[in-house]
Amino acid sequence: MAVDSTASVHWEGDLKSGAGQATFSSGAVGPLDVEWKSRSEGSGANTTPEELIAAAHATCFSMTLSNILGKAGTPPASLDVTATATFVPGTGITAMKLVLTGDVPGVSAEEFAAAADTAKVNCPVSKALAGNVPVTLEIV
Repeated sequence: MAVDSTASVHWEGDLKSGAGQATFSSGAVGPLDVEWKSRSEGSGANTTPEELIAAAHATCFSMTLSNILGKAGTPPASLDVTATATFVPGTGITAMKLVLTGDVPGVSAEEFAAAADTAKVNCPVSKALAGNVPVTLEIV
């Protein structure tokens, strides 16, 4: 069964002085304010499309890795993932970096790294970015 997830934005004004609000069909968050200054300068208290993509990627990667480890009989006690999307005005998103820390009893560092690499390639957000944005993974 397919599941549709929907977000909407209402925007007023031009790019540089305008602003908008993003709302989400789930109602789990928001509405969230958006503006160009936060996106282009990294300042301000508003979210950006890149921050939302980073949140989606960190969540997707965590779920995929948890599934891989669980199917191997070694579910994680915890996973912490930070995703950073790099945005260059006029160019777009130029990189996505995943930083992972995990507590997985009974799994060696090599096994954990192999599972993480598999998750990096196979999570749906990684697949959506593939061929467009380089994704790196750091395990700390």
